[in-house]
Amino acid sequence: MTTPQNSLSPARTAVLALHWQVNVVRPEGFFGGMLAEPVRASGAVERAARFHERARGAGVPLLFTRFTVPEDGGALVRNTAFMAAVDDAREAFRPDSPGARLIPEMDQDGAEVWDNQRLSGLAGTDLPERLSARGVDTLLVTGVATNLTVEQTARHGTDLGFTVHVLGDCTAAADPEVHRASLANLELATAGVLDADRALELLGAG
Repeated sequence: MTTPQNSLSPARTAVLALHWQVNVVRPEGFFGGMLAEPVRASGAVERAARFHERARGAGVPLLFTRFTVPEDGGALVRNTAFMAAVDDAREAFRPDSPGARLIPEMDQDGAEVWDNQRLSGLAGTDLPERLSARGVDTLLVTGVATNLTVEQTARHGTDLGFTVHVLGDCTAAADPEVHRASLANLELATAGVLDADRALELLGAG
């Protein structure tokens, strides 16, 4: 069992908002046929957008990650079926393509946006080092899909030494049962799953 948190320091915490982009959560996006409707039905977009705004108001930095494929392929490796699929459709994932854009609900002025070509939002860039240099040791994770980039990033961040909390009500997957199973795994594999209200309470912004 994870030890319950009593508080979170806004100065040492960052929000990682993963794959809130058209290709992932909108019907017209590359993965829209699989994810758009379950994400809409979950209400995760609205809850995450509210959480992001309130966390930023408490002084917590907000960092979005986007899955993109630059002209030279970047750090993409065709070593899974997922990576092969996006590589085959790389034009839809160009950094300046419509599908790569953040959805309007998440497009917040002043928030950082990091592009990468790995399932973990912390892989393939110097983002972990940048966070550590800022004194950040705790990550609050939102995004889609729970069992893919969210779980991969949360496990990766934990292995890098960060204290990681996934916000269960600010994430979604193609199948609600898969979403719940992934959160159950993360309850044990990270510092524990929180909901948005509890995270804001711990930040002193509740």
